[in-house]
Amino acid sequence: MTGLPNMVKVMKQVALSEIKDDLSKYLRLAENEQIVITRHGKAAGVLVGFASEDDWFDYKLENDPRFLQRIARARKSLQTGKGVKLEDVQLEAKVLPRRTSISSRKSRGRTAGAE
Repeated sequence: MTGLPNMVKVMKQVALSEIKDDLSKYLRLAENEQIVITRHGKAAGVLVGFASEDDWFDYKLENDPRFLQRIARARKSLQTGKGVKLEDVQLEAKVLPRRTSISSRKSRGRTAGAE
């Protein structure tokens, strides 16, 4: 396969004793790549860091069994012909008339019901 070597990324491996000596350093490194923690030369765990709250939120979603089950149900539903295509939603959004918000009417000196 062409390009396969470029797609394979080797995870950094660090001994547990090193992690314990400088955890904050490895947490910072883990913001950019997962770190495999080894014990006696064998993989024992993975250190995952988060650069932002969004990264933490994404990680929680990606690993939440309830969310994953919901995605699986939605995919199954789409495969059986149920659901709405994105293209149909976009087309419908273009066809529907735009509604003005109350705040935009107030800024023009009008409120709901005042004509």
